[in-house]
Amino acid sequence: MPDKKMVYSFGAAGTDGDASMRNLLGGKGANLAEMRRIGLPVPPGFTITTEVCTYFVTHQYTYPEGLEEEVRAALKRIEEETGKVFGDPNNPLLVSVRSGARVSMPGMMDTILNLGLNDETVQGLAKQTGNERFAWDSYRRFVQMYGDVVMGVQPRSEEEHEPFDAVMSQLKAEVGAEYDTDLKTEHLQELVRRYKELVRERTGREFPQDPWEQLWGAIGAVFRSWDNPRAVVYRRRYNIPHDWGTAVNVQAMVFGNMGEDSGTGVAFTRDPATGEKVFYGEYLVNAQGEDVVAGVRTPKPVAQLKEEMPEVYRQLEEVREILERHFKDMQDFEFTIERGKLYLLQTRNGKRTGLAAVRIACEMVDEGLLDVESALMKIPADSLSQLLSPIFDANDLRRAEAEGRHVATGLPAGPGAATGKVAFTASKAEEFSRRGEHVILVRNETSPEDIRGMLASDGILTARGGVSSHAALVARQIGKVCVTGCGALNIDYERRQMTVGEHVIREGEDISIDGTTGRVYLGHIDTAPSEIVQVLIQKTLEPEKSYTYKLFSRVMEWSDRYRKLGVRTNADQPDQAANAIAFGAEGIGLCRTEHMFFEGDRIYAVREMILASDQEGRAKALAKLLPLQREDFIGIFKVMEGRPVTIRTLDPPLHEFLPHEEEDIRTTAERLGVSPEEVREKVEALRELNPMLGHRGCRLGIAYPEITEMQARAIFEAAVAVAEEGVPVHPEIMIPLVGTRKELQLQREIVDRVAEEVFQEKGRRVEYLVGTMIEVPPAQRWSPIRSPRWASSLALAPTT
Repeated sequence: MPDKKMVYSFGAAGTDGDASMRNLLGGKGANLAEMRRIGLPVPPGFTITTEVCTYFVTHQYTYPEGLEEEVRAALKRIEEETGKVFGDPNNPLLVSVRSGARVSMPGMMDTILNLGLNDETVQGLAKQTGNERFAWDSYRRFVQMYGDVVMGVQPRSEEEHEPFDAVMSQLKAEVGAEYDTDLKTEHLQELVRRYKELVRERTGREFPQDPWEQLWGAIGAVFRSWDNPRAVVYRRRYNIPHDWGTAVNVQAMVFGNMGEDSGTGVAFTRDPATGEKVFYGEYLVNAQGEDVVAGVRTPKPVAQLKEEMPEVYRQLEEVREILERHFKDMQDFEFTIERGKLYLLQTRNGKRTGLAAVRIACEMVDEGLLDVESALMKIPADSLSQLLSPIFDANDLRRAEAEGRHVATGLPAGPGAATGKVAFTASKAEEFSRRGEHVILVRNETSPEDIRGMLASDGILTARGGVSSHAALVARQIGKVCVTGCGALNIDYERRQMTVGEHVIREGEDISIDGTTGRVYLGHIDTAPSEIVQVLIQKTLEPEKSYTYKLFSRVMEWSDRYRKLGVRTNADQPDQAANAIAFGAEGIGLCRTEHMFFEGDRIYAVREMILASDQEGRAKALAKLLPLQREDFIGIFKVMEGRPVTIRTLDPPLHEFLPHEEEDIRTTAERLGVSPEEVREKVEALRELNPMLGHRGCRLGIAYPEITEMQARAIFEAAVAVAEEGVPVHPEIMIPLVGTRKELQLQREIVDRVAEEVFQEKGRRVEYLVGTMIEVPPAQRWSPIRSPRWASSLALAPTT
């Protein structure tokens, strides 16, 4: 480690890194360096590499030799550029300390602003700026962030309010202040005193006054935040390797809280919800960046900045164009205005909804920013799934409006429609979800600790925050419906209820939210299919009338142009197969015949077969299933019109078809004319210690060949019947869970024999395949890849 460069600077004296070094510098550090290289106004700073994080985590939270010297040298460069000195009581340099992983993980790791303030430097900052209130406002923010992130002063339960916010709320109530901006200098001084007392009570330690102690504490806390629970959950959700680590970015502070000519904001070069090419975002005057992202105050739309600070708005429009042209993607960037001067604090590829991802890719091709292949690579696979998300049913929505159930409107932050039970905590959202309930997570504002509940919910609703708040950013990434900044909500976590006007909504009651309009409704509203489903499946919408469908169709055409694999579907019923064909499937990769056994009353024929004591009894029961399965296959073959259909013979263990609840046991016994005790005995006899590896798959067909015979006859009789109508058929029979050649040979002999019997009876032949899938370890020893003689026995059908 000592032989490697650990700290990379960016500033007037030179910039060490660039955008290509994101693995080493993290996405934020690499992009800060790149923005500085292309001449954008970025405050000077330095990045500690991800390799140092890996060392820190694997060496009992210690730093590599030589790191301190590199940090001191890099900080010296910031001092030279700014003309300020770190820790100087008369001319203090303050810095921010932020995380920055290779890929964006919004809100998952930690940030500290205004580091370097203490009881002496706050006085120097006041003299330096001529603004005593600003200095103490910056100090109270620093104590809160440092106390939270480094010293661990955090809520002790989901029901407890954030402790620093509780102290702030108490003080505002005492002095009659509505907003934090209403607090005077003496109020902020008292707030700092109370904050430090809170730290002392919770930790038993004094708040640190030495700026270097503060800096190393913050660096260590950011590295540790790589392994905090919310970051681990997030990485698991998005398959981000745990050994990547995060970089740490230390940067000279610029201040958006210096008065009415200062501010901070988050902007997107396009609308991240819809993809429309409009300048989109929000800002707050006299605020720091965390105020916007945390959602503590509901910000103003960035378009309004054109009226308040026209020259700054003009510069932002230039920045917007430069960033998109340079990075060739929609950018999400943070900015600060200090006394009328614009600074950029970070940029990254913006999180977006599925609709926005598709629209941005298509329109950037039209604008000449991307070629088709590059545009395709900008669209995450699950974006197309989001395009299929439901909307509110028009009739039910009109009924809700007529009944006066529209009770509030917030900011549309994540499009789509969601209805479900109100949950006020992440744990309650998870509880409802585990019970199979639809959930709307409702919070004053979400924090990174809420990620588990957000993942478990159908929609997210917050009382505070804007379209760039934590709730909005995460919701867009994970494809959740989201409404933010709904100020009409009055949420009481302790009582587990909220009031909206005269209405009281308790936890567990239904609400509905529209993330496209921001509207909130009481009760349940039915949902309807997306426009794409209406065009392709329901045929209720003309293609040319849906811009969303046109985008979807265009991306599908591009994908067909570049893909190398065929695409089949999983389908067990004719309607499923028809839907898949409408979406472009080229065949069925897996038809699970056991799913057909659960339709209607046929489950009792299956149970009769299982309970039979001899082959004759089983054959009698199977004879009842034969015509039913034959009709299923006829329907599927007709819909597929000659496309290949891979049909898997019976796979799951037999106990899955038997009843387990006492009432179901009695009903089954009565229907089949046996005693309940006989059913219970059979259930117990077939119980599997490990159902994944027990008596199932091909072993069922070997133990009870009459099952395979019935299924093969149903397949071939259906194939011949459809072929006689002039519709081509291509059945492929998959024998499941084969581990040896002999197992496949025994089952194939049955299939081939039955096929020949049917062909002789019907006087017509159809082509077919018989094979298996290499899915158990023993099968790999004699795979057709190794044994050409068996190659014809492999069904080359993709399955999931």
